[in-house]
Amino acid sequence: MPKPNNDLTAAFVRKILFYDPATGVFTWRVRVSHNTRAGDVAGYTKPGNHGYFVITVKNKVRLAHRLAWLYMTGKHPKHMIDHVDSDKTNNKWENLREATHAQNNCNSKVRAKSGAKGVQQHYNKWTAKITVDSRPRYLGLFETKELAAAAYAAAAKKYHGEFARIE
Repeated sequence: MPKPNNDLTAAFVRKILFYDPATGVFTWRVRVSHNTRAGDVAGYTKPGNHGYFVITVKNKVRLAHRLAWLYMTGKHPKHMIDHVDSDKTNNKWENLREATHAQNNCNSKVRAKSGAKGVQQHYNKWTAKITVDSRPRYLGLFETKELAAAAYAAAAKKYHGEFARIE
């Protein structure tokens, strides 16, 4: 994933790009190359960008969601930009929010083999655990996967608030 580039100003980005907050789409205001004209959609996704939409500005690959933040707020984000719905290509303004690394991780999709976030099989039972302030917290041993998932969901709501994702 490209590293954040803070060498751009909001004024410069607004001068060369138009961002539609309702659709999350950027278009060029100016012609930037022989292949690109004003009004063309700016950006692309490709392998190596982890599925994020990127735009090349000043010969550097920029993450579109960070450009959207700069465009709309006039400032570079202090932390990461989280996609509320976890869709890395959905750069609608209502879908973007600033988040710490830990908050961004709380909003990640299920990656567990069990199919339930925070839940693992332990012999013929199920365990649930959650990470809070970079430390794992054991939530218990349960008879069913559903009970373990419910324990995780309650803890996620309590500790992660608006960033809690259980599915």
